Amino acid sequence: MRVAVGRWQRALASPWQRGVLAAAAGALPATAFPELSLWWFVCAALVPWLLLIRSAPTFRRASFDGWLGGAGFILAAHHWLVPSLHVFTVLVALLMGLLWAPWGLLVRRLLGGSPGLLRVAASLVLVPSGWLVVELVRSWEYLGGPWGLLGASQWEVTPALRLASLGGVWLVSFLIVVVNTAITVLIAVAAARTAAIAGMLAVAVAGGAAWAWAPLPERTGSLRIALVQPGVIGGTAGWERRFDREEALTRGLAGRGVDLVVWGESSISADLGRRPDLERRLTALSRGVGADLLVNVDARGSDRPGIFKSSVLVGPGGPTGQRYDKMRLVPFGEYIPFRSLLGWATSVGKAAAEDRRRGTEPVVTEIPDSGGLRIGPLICFETAFPDMSRRLVRDGTGVLIAQSSTSTFQHSWAPEQHASLAALRAAETWRPMVHATLTGVSTVQGPRGEAVGGRLGTDSSTAAVYDVPLGGGTSPYVRLGDWVVYGALAALAAFSAAEGIRAFRRPAPRPPSPPVHTARGSAARHGR
Repeated sequence: MRVAVGRWQRALASPWQRGVLAAAAGALPATAFPELSLWWFVCAALVPWLLLIRSAPTFRRASFDGWLGGAGFILAAHHWLVPSLHVFTVLVALLMGLLWAPWGLLVRRLLGGSPGLLRVAASLVLVPSGWLVVELVRSWEYLGGPWGLLGASQWEVTPALRLASLGGVWLVSFLIVVVNTAITVLIAVAAARTAAIAGMLAVAVAGGAAWAWAPLPERTGSLRIALVQPGVIGGTAGWERRFDREEALTRGLAGRGVDLVVWGESSISADLGRRPDLERRLTALSRGVGADLLVNVDARGSDRPGIFKSSVLVGPGGPTGQRYDKMRLVPFGEYIPFRSLLGWATSVGKAAAEDRRRGTEPVVTEIPDSGGLRIGPLICFETAFPDMSRRLVRDGTGVLIAQSSTSTFQHSWAPEQHASLAALRAAETWRPMVHATLTGVSTVQGPRGEAVGGRLGTDSSTAAVYDVPLGGGTSPYVRLGDWVVYGALAALAAFSAAEGIRAFRRPAPRPPSPPVHTARGSAARHGR
């Protein structure tokens, strides 16, 4: 036992070994996300990382532990990017990990040493608040977007989905970090275990109250929606063969009473203005099925410069003229930030050879013969942004439609992770979300975040019809917005102000007294 303890202490004392431990500890929360989906483990997944930072001998070391742990988390959560970005993935992880360096300082300040009851109580608010600010900053689309927010790991947990309807994914993330902080205190700070137990009880009460008393969406009917997933189709002229497959699958929906047919992202790789033959085929499909088609065009436009990704609604009379252009693009996948500086990424991975153009505003589209029901399209990783779905619902959307394609990462965690986001967005907004992909995973989630029907996996090539339940009313999150984030920012601002005042009031250290000289001019020696 003593030998093991000694080895552990030597590892903590070694900067290199400690760095490896920090990266490994930071990677643990990634196991809570699909495909591993160890959602229950997230309640303790941060504890080793918190204990490590708490033990840092200096604040500088604590910031390093925060940085390397953050890099480990980003790399583990996004490891499926390695085949596309290669070594650039590690560079991105190290850069993004810097966001956790201030969080490491905060943890060390609040939990380091022998914290008293007041400091521990403050940590149960401030450590989660600091984590939330990191998630907020990295959610900026130019930094990669909010993929892998801690709360998103709870997409299958009904009480967590209820909490999301109150405060979005942010509230779920906040409470997860509260529990991890409390467990850390229970392990390491015996004198303050009462505060830790109180914090855990508060989370349990919040979850129970959300389950028992949180308002629920009204049931307002249903809409019959078909998802068309052609599956993996390669070879020369692959997109035209894919179009043929989508056409055949859609034709088989005739007579099934479908209200809307949804194709996945980049389902058409030619502008319909340049290819009137494709437009005629889509129009004929709409007439044959008796429903509008929401397709996705990824091509250079005939009436404007550049390449756009656009959701286009086609009815029995042709394109309806209602079109949504993707607003938030995937860094490196659809554009290269600072291309003049980082353009070399195209030579080491599958980065975009040409930047796609951005849309300028969200679009809400009315479905004919549906009693005024309107849909709000999102494309690909836009489903990771809670503010976009919230904006669409505030603009009158009844059904959220996501068109996606993760075929580049077909045999990785990405398809499952992407599909899981639909549950969070549905629960937050009280609106069902339809997630249609080219190659899986396609899914439908009801207005409470619940699964509707079966999922279409990455091995499926089919069309499936879903009776999608509609939700009414306005969820607290849609009404109140990101109040949890604002509360976290206010708590950190108050703490920073208190620290500043304390530092200002702290008396300056006295200068050392000059030595006393004897008559001979030599310094007196005390004790003689």
